Amino acid sequence: MTQEKLLTLFFAIVWFTNGFVCKVLNLVPRHEAIVARILGPTNSETFTLLIGLAEIGIAIWILTGFKSRINAILQMAVVTIMNTLEFLLAPDLLLWGKFNAVFAFLFILLIYYHEFIMNRPQKNSL
Repeated sequence: MTQEKLLTLFFAIVWFTNGFVCKVLNLVPRHEAIVARILGPTNSETFTLLIGLAEIGIAIWILTGFKSRINAILQMAVVTIMNTLEFLLAPDLLLWGKFNAVFAFLFILLIYYHEFIMNRPQKNSL
């Protein structure tokens, strides 16, 4: 398996695991606690489920390869927004506290590298 395919699989696994395992199955209740802290406790279970389903959707989209650049930009934006909100409003609930921001930044850099450096279009191609 190529490095590019391994990274694609890695990204899909990260999004699927966070969506399905952590949020849909609620095996990591800290995720719902973060949602409750940011969006309020009313309906936090529903919002957590919807966020989880959206993350599963991102994982499926990654595996399809459809409009991968738009997908990469969306991933980077979502990770940035989610982690900024968590950093500001719920750092005590994060696995590594405010240090989570470092891992988020590295994840964003890896997404960028994968999509915009490794997959750079060749000349004469759209």
